Amino acid sequence: MDYECDCSDGSGQSNAILFNILSRGEPAQNEPNHDRVPHTCNCEKRRRVCLKTPGETCQEASGVLVKTMHFMRSLLAFQQLPPRDQLSLLQNCWAPLFILGLAQDRFRFEIDDSPAPSMLQRILLNDQDAAISEREQPTLAGVQTLTSCLETFCSLDLSPKEYAYLKGTVIFNPDVPGLKAAVFVEGLQYEAQHALKEVLVPLPPQDRGRFARILLTASTLKTITPSLITELFFRPVIGQADLLDLLVDMLFSR
Repeated sequence: MDYECDCSDGSGQSNAILFNILSRGEPAQNEPNHDRVPHTCNCEKRRRVCLKTPGETCQEASGVLVKTMHFMRSLLAFQQLPPRDQLSLLQNCWAPLFILGLAQDRFRFEIDDSPAPSMLQRILLNDQDAAISEREQPTLAGVQTLTSCLETFCSLDLSPKEYAYLKGTVIFNPDVPGLKAAVFVEGLQYEAQHALKEVLVPLPPQDRGRFARILLTASTLKTITPSLITELFFRPVIGQADLLDLLVDMLFSR
C-alpha cells in the first residue's frame, strides 16, 4: 500500500483555522498564520508505528534485557569501576548492548500503524505529557533503521565469543564524559578489541576484513536512540516509569 505525503493538501490551513477558533473563541480572520500552528507530516518515513503483538514481543524483549544486565554484572572489571563510572557507562551503553542481544538471539518482531491523535484531540487535551509521549512514539524510519542494523549483524553470523568481545568494546567506552577511571576504561576497551582480533586470526585471507566490518557495523548502533528502544519495547510494560531507574535496580541490586 502506498502512502502519499499530506504536507501540501491544505490540512495545515484547516488546522490553523480550527486552532484559532478553539483557542481564542473567535472566528478566524483573513489569512491564518501557518507558522503559529505546526502540523504533522504524514510522510511514509514519519508514520507512527507500534508493535503488532505487544504482549508477546515485550515479554521476549524483557528477557533479552535481563540477559543484557546479567552480562554487565558478570564482568569483574566493570564491578571494579567507581559506582559513578558504572552508572555513566550503563546510561551510555544499555541500548546498544540490548540491540546486540536482539541480534544475537535473532529477535523478530512485527509492527503496525499507530494512529496519531487528531489536531482537535491535541487541542482539547492540551496536555504537555501527552505531547511528549506522542513525540517519542516510534516512527517507521526509526524502526527501519533498527531492523536494518539487526539484519546486518545477523548476516555477519557472529560467534558467541565475537558477540562477547564486541559487547566489551561497547561497554568500556572511554569517550563517555565525566569518567574518573577513563584511562582504565580505555585499557579495557583495547583489551576487548584485541581479544576480538585474536578470535579472527585463524580466518582465511579473504575474510581478514571481518574485524573492520564488525566495528563498522557496530558504529551503526549509535544511530538508534534509547528512546526508540524504550518506547517500542518497554513503554507498554513499564507505563510512565523511568526505564533507566529500573536498569539501575537490576544492575546494582544484590
